[in-house]
Amino acid sequence: MTDLLERIRDRSARVIIAGQGYVGLPVAMRATDVGFTVVGYDVSAERVAALAAGTSFVGDVSAAQLLAGLAAGYTPTADPDDLADFDIAIISVPTPLRDGTPDLSHIEEAGKTLARYLRPGACVILESTTYPGTTTELLLPILERGSGLSSEQFHLGYSPERIDPGNTDFTLINTPKVTSGIDATSCDVVDAFFSVLVERTVPVGSTAEAELVKLLENTFRHVNIALVNELAMFARELDVDLWRAIDAASTKPFGFMKFTPGPGVGGHCLPVDPSYLAWRVNGHLGTPFRFIELANEVNEHMPHYVVARAAAMLNRERRSVNGSKVLLLGFSYKANTSDWRESPSAVIADLLAEAGAEVSVCDPHISASAGPPINHSMVDFEPSELAAADLVLLLVDHDEFDPNLVGEHAQLVLDTKNSLHEASFNGEAL
Repeated sequence: MTDLLERIRDRSARVIIAGQGYVGLPVAMRATDVGFTVVGYDVSAERVAALAAGTSFVGDVSAAQLLAGLAAGYTPTADPDDLADFDIAIISVPTPLRDGTPDLSHIEEAGKTLARYLRPGACVILESTTYPGTTTELLLPILERGSGLSSEQFHLGYSPERIDPGNTDFTLINTPKVTSGIDATSCDVVDAFFSVLVERTVPVGSTAEAELVKLLENTFRHVNIALVNELAMFARELDVDLWRAIDAASTKPFGFMKFTPGPGVGGHCLPVDPSYLAWRVNGHLGTPFRFIELANEVNEHMPHYVVARAAAMLNRERRSVNGSKVLLLGFSYKANTSDWRESPSAVIADLLAEAGAEVSVCDPHISASAGPPINHSMVDFEPSELAAADLVLLLVDHDEFDPNLVGEHAQLVLDTKNSLHEASFNGEAL
C-alpha cells in the first residue's frame, strides 16, 4: 500500500475511469487536471471518437476543458488493452432499473474487464449508484475470479458520486466526497486518491454504509418532492397559493428545508435510486418500503396531472387538446443542463400527442441531432413560436426562457416551475 500511496501523492499513479458519461467524464477531467495520467474507457466507440475529437456531450465539461485535458494526456479509449498496468480504476457506469429490478450488468462487465488487468496492490473504486452490499457481494467476487487474486492482494472501495449537473455553486471539487473500503487499508487508498481531487473527504466505516449514503440522500429528496407535489394538487383545490406558503416557510432558519413542486422527477437519481433501496429492503427483509412506494406513486403521477391541468385550461378557452398546438419549454430533467435522462417532459409530450395535440419542443440545451430521440418538432425560443401555440407549458426553468418574453407573446401558459411569478402572463402556475 505504501508504494501506491506514494504514487498517488506524487501523481505518478495510472488512473482508469470506466464509463465516460455525466459522472465519469468530470472525474477524468479533474484527475487529469491535478496531474494524473488518465485513461477514459467507454464501450461506446462513437462516444470515444467524439471525445478524442474534442466534442463534449456533458454540460459540466466544456469543449475547452476537454481539449485542455486531451493536451495534458487524457486518453479516451474503447480498447480494453489500454487498461493494462493501472494503479487506480474507477467504475462510473449506468445502473438503470429494468421492470423495477436493479440492472447491474454494466458494473458486472466493467468488473470483468478490469479484473483481467488487476495487479497486486492496485485499487478499484466503484462510484455507480447501487444498493448496500453490491461492492462486497457482487464486484469483489468478480474481481477475484477474473484476476486470480484474493481480496488481501488488492484494494477495493466505494465512493458514491454526488455530481449535480448544471450546479455551478457545488461542483465535484467543493462537494464533500464520501469514501470507504472493504478494509482499513483500502479505505486509506480510496480516501488518499479522492483527497487529491476534492477539498474534503468523509470516510465511513464500510462500503455498505457508503452505498446507503447515496440512496439516503436521494430518497430524502424524492420523498420531500412528493410531499410538495401532492400539496400542489391539494392547495389548488383549497384555493391556497402553495408557492407563497413555501417561500414563507423557508424563512424559518431551522427545522425546514425548501422543496418545490414540478412536473415530475427526472435524471438518473430520483426516479431510480429510491427504488434500489426499496428493492433491497423488500428482497432481504420481505417488507415494503412504504414511504418510497408512496413517493413513487405521487411523483410518477405528476406528468398526468400536468396534462390534465393543460386540458382544463384549453377547455376554458373552448379548445380541446385534440388539434391544439402545445409548446413545451424545456425537455431536460433540470434547469441549465442537457441531461434528459428520465425527464418528465418526455412523458408529458407523449401524453399530449396521444390526446391529439400538435406538440413542439424548445430546449436550447439539447441538440436535435445529438440529443434524445424526440418525436416532436424542435423549435427555437422565439416570439413567433410562443405566439403560435395555443398553450405554452413551461416545464424546465432554463435561464434562456425570458419570463417577460413568455408573458408578452404566449396566448396561454401553464408554468410548472413558478418561474414567471414576477412577469405578467395569461395563465396559471402549477
